[in-house]
Amino acid sequence: VQLQASGGGLVQAGDSLRLSCAASGRTFRNDFMGWFRQAPGKEREFVATMRWSGTTPYYADSVKGRFTISRDNAKNTVYLQMNSLKPEDTAVYYCAASSTITSRARESAAYNYWGQGTLVTVSS
Repeated sequence: VQLQASGGGLVQAGDSLRLSCAASGRTFRNDFMGWFRQAPGKEREFVATMRWSGTTPYYADSVKGRFTISRDNAKNTVYLQMNSLKPEDTAVYYCAASSTITSRARESAAYNYWGQGTLVTVSS
């Protein structure tokens, strides 16, 4: 199984970025596809997740209303559209996949497969 994250970069506060996570190696069907991030010196934290089947997404409070998770079945790709970026959004962003239950979908420990991470830097 491979998850390939891309789309990071250096932007200014208020700008937008779209991260992509291309999945290969298995059929994810009903798995959760999540995004997590880790800022320098901090723990990895949950950002957003949704089932590959497209049910209700879940977001961290810190990104709700600014970030949108979506997927393209034909391309086997999950996206994270990030709008109104803030300096505190600066982090390495990771995509991940899990067959976990809904109550654990925000827990990084519940995710079995991880991409390599893509760096997002937001300047003030």
